[in-house]
Amino acid sequence: MSSGDEHETSGGYGGTGQTRTRYPQPTGDVYGGARKGGRSSSRSLVTVVGVVVLLIAAIAFANRGGNDSSSNDTTTSGGSKPDATSTAASGTKPVETKAGGIPAGFAHSQQGAESAATNYATVLVSADILKPARRTEIVQQVFVAGQQTALQNSLDQAYSKEFLSKLGLDGNGNASAGNTYVSRTVPIGTKVTSYSDTAATVEVWCTGLYGTAGTVSTNPVTSDWFTLTLHLRWADGDWKADSFSQKDGPAPVPGDNKASTADEMAKAVQEYGGFTYAR
Repeated sequence: MSSGDEHETSGGYGGTGQTRTRYPQPTGDVYGGARKGGRSSSRSLVTVVGVVVLLIAAIAFANRGGNDSSSNDTTTSGGSKPDATSTAASGTKPVETKAGGIPAGFAHSQQGAESAATNYATVLVSADILKPARRTEIVQQVFVAGQQTALQNSLDQAYSKEFLSKLGLDGNGNASAGNTYVSRTVPIGTKVTSYSDTAATVEVWCTGLYGTAGTVSTNPVTSDWFTLTLHLRWADGDWKADSFSQKDGPAPVPGDNKASTADEMAKAVQEYGGFTYAR
């Protein structure tokens, strides 16, 4: 589930939230293994063209004669761009402490803020956030103390019993017998837009899965792309979220993958655990 598809919450200092619901549209038997067709030949052509382009680029690079004076010039590109070092291993040990199953004890640094934002993104857009009891634990662990009450009320209103019912879930956020509700977020990258010793703003670009895996599901598991912005504050010796918001994308062109069956999807979610994130 993407919070952008089923809700949009801005914690803010007022602690208010807004909810928008997208109802599933009839799609036929998507779990029957339907496949997007008509693209095999075009993909082969693209592959051939891509190889030719790469060869031309390699030849051009080899003939540069070692003159790389322009490679570091960022004056005409609107500023420097992230390179491989932005996600390279730094040598700093990742956090080993967890509170309520959520990583804690992040480094008091920009990298620590990025790691905190990334880990918080995975729980703020997860199946656990739909479960009232688990939601309380997440709010208490992720947010600064001064925002917890407002955020708890906002999220409780957003994930009301009526809302959960539209997802095919009961009041405790559980799917009916024979169905598995899926909501898993996978961070792709981060960008720090502001940082100081006391506060940071981090954007986390994510993809994810959400929906209900079941043979009679009208809300089949699908993928989504979104960017979560978290405003963090250094409080009580750790990075905590002060507020968060979400926007759609950036999203790539959909691939030509065969849709898995409901059983395959449910089994994958149960057998493959999630990650904690640090570098």
